[in-house]
Amino acid sequence: MIPPASAIRKRLRLRHLQLMVALSETESLRRAADDLAMTQPAATKALQELEDTLGVSLFVRHARGMEPTIFGEAVMRYARVVFEDLDELREELAGIEAGDIGKVRIGAVMAPSPELLTHTIVQLKEAHPRLQMAVTIDTSDVLVQALQQDQLDIVIGRIPDGFPALDLSFETLAEEALSIVVRPDHPAVLAGKQTGTRPRLADLARYPWIIQPHPSPMRQVIDQTFRESRVAPPVSTVETSSILTTLSLLRDSDMLAVLPSSVAKYYVALDAIAAIATPLRGRLAPYGLILRRNRRITPAMQLVIDSIRAA
Repeated sequence: MIPPASAIRKRLRLRHLQLMVALSETESLRRAADDLAMTQPAATKALQELEDTLGVSLFVRHARGMEPTIFGEAVMRYARVVFEDLDELREELAGIEAGDIGKVRIGAVMAPSPELLTHTIVQLKEAHPRLQMAVTIDTSDVLVQALQQDQLDIVIGRIPDGFPALDLSFETLAEEALSIVVRPDHPAVLAGKQTGTRPRLADLARYPWIIQPHPSPMRQVIDQTFRESRVAPPVSTVETSSILTTLSLLRDSDMLAVLPSSVAKYYVALDAIAAIATPLRGRLAPYGLILRRNRRITPAMQLVIDSIRAA
């Protein structure tokens, strides 16, 4: 029977967890003992103490060595997490000693980049010059996967439909409209000025389109628009989530693209692109702040989270 957590805390020692990490790496009690500068009898005694503390058998002993039970695999996994957290603690303490606050890895979809994210970064750098921030702009499916793999600390985006997300929390921030955009002297823009009408979707479908790859939510809206309008989708397409590639292609061709309206507004003001009034039928779900439920929030992360919420 598994004892209460209070009893485990009283009896558990750091050397027990060190031994489990060493066993996960060596799969041999003798080699684990050597790595920890322990005698084999001392390692055997420590393992027995741990099994007594937890009330379960952690390994099956046989002639070829030791094989972890399902309980042993769980303890080894959590032991590694403990020491990973200690490594993070050491880095955080060293940063504080050096006058740094820490580093935060932020992932975001395009929509919040021109306003919310820019505002957040500028304010934080003014208030905390030594706060380090790394920013990745991509589609929600890519960002959420990176968050779950501990490659990002915070994501501003959406949890894609059907995505396994029991370990994630979502806090709504804002809705996102979409706009069809082209270069300022695109034939569709000039024709619209001459006739005083907005182009039909069927007319626009004759041009090449720049679209985001599946399964991004923006791509789903584009596909929904053509489907509900009963218009055949464009035959010629280029798939990319890169805003730089999109803008370069728009500048040098008659291609069309779909961008978040906040991003489109920013580049329209710079006269880099023009927005077409033809509406898109679908709507994106609101984007929000996505965090891992089981991840410790560092002081640096909390600063970013609070600034995003305030903005």
